[in-house]
Amino acid sequence: MEYRVLTVNREFGSGGGRIAQTIAEWLGWKLLDRDIIDAIAYAAHVDSSAVRPYDEHVVSWLRRINQQAMRSAALAAGIELGEGSVFDAEEIVKISQKIIEKAWTDGNCVIVGRGSQCVLQHKPGVYHVFVYAPLKERILRLRSRLEKGADPEQRLRTVDGERAKYLQQYWGKSWCNPHLYDLMISSHADEDATARAILYAMTGKCRE
Repeated sequence: MEYRVLTVNREFGSGGGRIAQTIAEWLGWKLLDRDIIDAIAYAAHVDSSAVRPYDEHVVSWLRRINQQAMRSAALAAGIELGEGSVFDAEEIVKISQKIIEKAWTDGNCVIVGRGSQCVLQHKPGVYHVFVYAPLKERILRLRSRLEKGADPEQRLRTVDGERAKYLQQYWGKSWCNPHLYDLMISSHADEDATARAILYAMTGKCRE
């Protein structure tokens, strides 16, 4: 099968986001990562910095955006709201879903997280990957990335927990369910080597 979309879901600190970016650059494909949240923030006329800390656990950051801004975001995404309807977490998920489905329609895209493995689960031409890494390795990677005084292990458990709850709440799926993915791969050895392995598994071609 010839694939036209790759979804990359990842444990926090596994390097999955960077791996997705590398593959997108190799293929010359669009990368859809934080752009999903940025698009919603732009439509809602709020600063994306207020949205990013709550990425992939929608309910919390919804409280920071007023009702009128929410309605603007819905309209910008092509979602019509009836009079008196409530623009809540479910509506934000609908916006994200429409963005992901549009990316699939356009093709040649690498999508990171945001329930993309569920939204596009039964769409043709999509390859689904889950990237993980040993806990000790992830902690080492995060020590240089997190703010001073942060507890890397606690942050890992919090972010992974929120991502898992997000998928369970809105799609009724377990985040680590192997049946959601075509490939589950450890980035322990090397991020570049992991990207090459994913590319080969998806296309049957080696990166020169």
